[in-house]
Amino acid sequence: MDRLKRTTPCALTERVLQFGEGNFLRGFVDWMIDKLNKENNGDYGVVLVQPIDKGLVDMINEQDGLYSLYLRGLQNGERVEETRVVECVTRGINPFADTDAFFKCAENPDLRFIVSNTTEAGIEYKPNQSPDDFAGTTFPGRLTMFLKRRFDLGLPGFILFPCELIDKNGDNLKECIMKYSRDWSYGADFEKWVNEENHFTNTLVDRIVTGYPRDTAKQMEEAFGYLDNIIDTAEIFHLWVIEGDKALAEEIPFHKIGLNVLWTDDVTPYKKRKVRILNGAHTSMVLAAHLAGLETVKDAMDDQLIFPFMKQALFEEIIPTLDLPKEELEQFANDVIERFKNPFIKHYLLSIALNSVSKFKVRVLPSLLQYMKEKGEEPKRLVFSLAALIAFYRTDAANDDAAIMEYMKTAPTADILAKTEYWGEDLSFLLPSIEAHLAAIGKDGVRKAMEKVVD
Repeated sequence: MDRLKRTTPCALTERVLQFGEGNFLRGFVDWMIDKLNKENNGDYGVVLVQPIDKGLVDMINEQDGLYSLYLRGLQNGERVEETRVVECVTRGINPFADTDAFFKCAENPDLRFIVSNTTEAGIEYKPNQSPDDFAGTTFPGRLTMFLKRRFDLGLPGFILFPCELIDKNGDNLKECIMKYSRDWSYGADFEKWVNEENHFTNTLVDRIVTGYPRDTAKQMEEAFGYLDNIIDTAEIFHLWVIEGDKALAEEIPFHKIGLNVLWTDDVTPYKKRKVRILNGAHTSMVLAAHLAGLETVKDAMDDQLIFPFMKQALFEEIIPTLDLPKEELEQFANDVIERFKNPFIKHYLLSIALNSVSKFKVRVLPSLLQYMKEKGEEPKRLVFSLAALIAFYRTDAANDDAAIMEYMKTAPTADILAKTEYWGEDLSFLLPSIEAHLAAIGKDGVRKAMEKVVD
C-alpha cells in the first residue's frame, strides 16, 4: 500500500498557527477547521508548530499534513462511526530545528489565528529568560518573540485560542507575555499593540481523544487502502466554549456548520458544569465501583446498581446545585452518560481514581456542600461517595501522594473529616453518616451498603 499523500499541492491560505501537533488538537480543532473548509467553503490552512524539540512534525510532513481521523461513540443511543481524511494542515514546523521558518510565519499578513495546547504546564512565566535563547525559553516566551516580530513588521494582531486546561488560560497567557515584554524591554508601544490588536480568549475544551489506535491500526489501514502513521481517534462528543467578543465568531464561523462551539461572555459556569457533572460523576462513582469489583467506566454503566447510583447523584444532587438552565444541564448530563457508555473507549476506574482526595475536593465536595446549604439535608449518594473514598484509601489500590495515602489508611475517620488541609474546611458534621456507611461497607460489602442509598 502507498502512504497517504496529497495528489495535488494544498491551495489553502495559511491563516492558523497552531502550537501543538499532538492527538488532541488534531482530533478537535483541526477536525473543526477541516469541516469548516469542506462544508462552508472555508479557506483556513493550519501550520503546526512543534512546542517541544521532539514530536510528530516529521511524520506529518511525510504525509503532506494529511491524516485519518476515526470518530466513534454513541449518539442518541445509536453507535456512530465516522472516518475522514483531515486536509486543513498545510505543513509542520519544528522551530528548534528551523527557527527561521517559524519566525517567517510572522511575515504572513493572512495569518489571523493562534491555537495552542502545550499541556497545563505550558503556560508558564519563568524569570531570567533571554530572547536570545529560543530553545531555553517557555512557550509564552517564544510566543512573545513571535508577536514582537509581527509588531515590528507593522502587521495586524491575532485572535488567540489557548486550549490548555487551566483556569483563564487566555488571561494567563497574556499576563506571561506582558511579563516577558517588560523583562526584555520591548517597550510601551509593543504592549499597547498586544493589548489593542490581539484578542486573548479564555476557552474550555471537551472531547476524549484516544489517539493512535495501536491495537487496530493495521486493520484500519487495510480498510482505508493506504498507510498512515498518524491515525487519530476520538469520541463523537465535542464542546468548545470560548469567552470573548462574539463578533469574532464571524471570522471563523463554526456555528454555520452546526458545531458545538459556544461563544460567551463568561466561561466560568460552563467550566463549573463540566467539573461538577462530568468530572463529579466520575469521582463520585468510580471508587465505589472499584470496591464492587468493576474495572472500567463501561462496566459501571452496565451495572444494575452502580449506574442508578451515579444517575441519581447526577440528576438529584449535582444538577440542582448549578445555576445554568435546567434543560441545558440535563442535556449535558445525558451526553455525559452516553460518553461513559461508549463501547469503543476502555477507561479504567483506577486511572480516574488517581489523586482522588484532591479530585473529590474540587469535583464533588462543592456540590455536596451547596446541596446541604440549599436543601438543609445531606445528599445521601454524594455523602456515600465520600465514605467509599475513605474505604478505598484503606486498601492497597489507592494511588496518591505517599503522605496522603499513609494518613488516609491509618487515621481515624473523625480525624480524616477534620483534615482541613484536604477538604478546605472541617467536615466533622458528616461524621455520623460516614461512620454508618463505613460500618455497613465493612459488614455487608459495598454493594449492600450502596443499596440503602439508591432509590
